[in-house]
Amino acid sequence: MTDLNEYECEMLDAVLEAFGIPDSLTRRQLMELFDQDEATAFAMVQALAREGLIATSGKHGDYELPEKLILKPKGEKFLKQGGFTKRYHTEQNKPVEVGGTLAKLQQQNMKLQNQKLANESELKNLQKVVKQLQTRQVIWWVLIVVALITGYLIGHAHKG
Repeated sequence: MTDLNEYECEMLDAVLEAFGIPDSLTRRQLMELFDQDEATAFAMVQALAREGLIATSGKHGDYELPEKLILKPKGEKFLKQGGFTKRYHTEQNKPVEVGGTLAKLQQQNMKLQNQKLANESELKNLQKVVKQLQTRQVIWWVLIVVALITGYLIGHAHKG
């Protein structure tokens, strides 16, 4: 369930709510619901089927919508209990689990600390390079000024 965002949860609830009295939706009705976007409709149907909330009937290929979707009693009950949107919000408000998740967080923290150290080291190296380039730039400016003064003096000496 954690792979769905809030918008997708709302979309899934909208599909469940679209089932009428015969507790079924035709392919045409589903396409109207998704504004003729078959890819999105197919993804939502797959999610509902994965949850076991609907059954499909009619001819359909691997990537085609079935002719008819049938709402299972489990789907109706799930919707009455708040559906995907409620489940999403419940998961968002749930405190971080202790145990396996704590270990994952510690592992991620260590990884981030290592990344920070690597970035700080890279930053120091880049600062050294910048300092060297600034020093070279100053030397070049000094050489240019010396060359201009020398050229001026040589040119002035030949006139006089």
